[in-house]
Amino acid sequence: MSDTHASNPLWDRLAIGLSGLCLVHCLATTVLLAFVSAFGGLLGSHWIHEIGLTLAMALGAFALGRGILEHGFVMPSAVGGMGLGVMAGSLTLPHDGTEAVATMLGVLILALGHDLNRRGTAHPFGRRT
Repeated sequence: MSDTHASNPLWDRLAIGLSGLCLVHCLATTVLLAFVSAFGGLLGSHWIHEIGLTLAMALGAFALGRGILEHGFVMPSAVGGMGLGVMAGSLTLPHDGTEAVATMLGVLILALGHDLNRRGTAHPFGRRT
């Protein structure tokens, strides 16, 4: 296993982990809103979602862009970009549950993009030498 091959999946695993944390956050917020409205106001704040989206976009741009340079496949970045677009679009939705559903859908699409990126790097035809 080459050093380049070993370093790139780290960023994708980190991005997938961040996507998972976002998914947990969305689920926890929904549950907390249903059971404890006092905490829901804090966790459901718009600024938390904006910060999370900013982090996801920065990490996604880095990891997915690095993948294009590494393996040359554009599909993972296109899928990841679509997930980020769904996440960004969810910020415009009302806080009646539709925002959380759209955000989780975007997170899952973004995680798929990162997984495709990781697989592209691991594929023998994907590695550039």
